[in-house]
Amino acid sequence: MRLPITLLSTVAALVLATAAQADDLRIAVAGPLTGPLAALGDQFKQGAQAAADDINAKGGVMGRKISLQMEDDVCDPKQAVSVANRIISEGIMFIDGHACSGSSIPASSVYADGGALMMTPASSNPKLTDAATENGWQTVMRLYIRDDAQGDFIGPWIAKNYPGKNVAILHDKSAYGQGIAEAVQRSMNASGLKEISFEGINAGEKDYSALVTKLKGAKADVVYFGGYHPEAGLILRQAAERDTKFQLIMPDSIATPEFWQVAGAAGEGTLFVFPSDPQGKPEAKAAVEKIKAGGFSPEGFTLFSYSVIQAFAAGIERAQSDDPTKVAEALKNGQPIDTVVGPVVFDEKGDLKNASYDINRWNDGKYAPIPQ
Repeated sequence: MRLPITLLSTVAALVLATAAQADDLRIAVAGPLTGPLAALGDQFKQGAQAAADDINAKGGVMGRKISLQMEDDVCDPKQAVSVANRIISEGIMFIDGHACSGSSIPASSVYADGGALMMTPASSNPKLTDAATENGWQTVMRLYIRDDAQGDFIGPWIAKNYPGKNVAILHDKSAYGQGIAEAVQRSMNASGLKEISFEGINAGEKDYSALVTKLKGAKADVVYFGGYHPEAGLILRQAAERDTKFQLIMPDSIATPEFWQVAGAAGEGTLFVFPSDPQGKPEAKAAVEKIKAGGFSPEGFTLFSYSVIQAFAAGIERAQSDDPTKVAEALKNGQPIDTVVGPVVFDEKGDLKNASYDINRWNDGKYAPIPQ
């Protein structure tokens, strides 16, 4: 039976397209694309896609185009493991993700067993790379700051700027939130200031009035909260409704416009730590302009996700191989990698060296660094 020429052409085109796709450099982008923390996942997606588009426009990676696959873990540990298993089963060997430490830590063992290279642009719990080192996993990396380093930065700052004040420390019981709260507690105590309370809250609740009443009764001047923007915004809003005032200090999780959408005017003056803002760096200028032109503001983790894609590309070219172990080894050789967040160098654990920080203040729906 002779097939029509048009059908033969269609089949040929499909074969060629499939062959081209098979030769793509496939990278999974894993984060919370749905759920209460979807804003973080959107930052991942926007940053990774912008980087892939830029690299592809310049010829790709050793002649191969980058092809991204978006995966939603909802920042849930069980779903993160499921996502990781699916990524490995599909033969994807490079992962830009995950976001929440509680997702990255369990997923990392799946990637390590599968021989894939994961690099998170957001997860900050030290256990991620510490456990990888203890287990001899070479392909678990972090293009972001660690909680212990962030705690060492902000704990002494709190002690210095609020001597004799009543400081309460809260966390949301997550790997991320509790981890950073404990790091701040240790460094603040070492600097001579003891908290009046240290306790966990239940994330996802809608009524924190009892907590607000407790903080008011304790005459808390400062509250450090290790958690995410939905709970932080609600706590502030409900505190304002009860005429309760305190200085809220947060880690990096509230670098998203959604914090202000939840907190409203009650978020005025909220402080948070974030790596020195890459948006103002010369290396980021073109990327920032392009992302903004597409209608998205490259805040929070956007440029860190962009940088992960850049790091993968640089590592493959440096290793002259797409073998994840060889790429990880090439990335850890002590030589800087040019990214939109500036030159980055990884240590033997796969963590960033010499990270720097800003303390940012929310004002009228926007945030900016304050003088230190």
